Amino acid sequence: MGTSLTPDFWRMFAVLLVISAAATFVVSAVLDTLVVRLRQRRRRRPVSTGRTATAPRESRRPLLHH
Repeated sequence: MGTSLTPDFWRMFAVLLVISAAATFVVSAVLDTLVVRLRQRRRRRPVSTGRTATAPRESRRPLLHH
């Protein structure tokens, strides 16, 4: 036996649809903002290799004698 969809159902459906669309928009905007900020922070940091200009690379390697 089928049920009829009342005007009250459609009203609640529309309200829930608008709320879920707004929540999706807000969450995606917040996540986009966080991703942009994280990428900007990574670009601003200078890349540090851990080596100084005066010390040659070979002097930092451990000597392995067998």
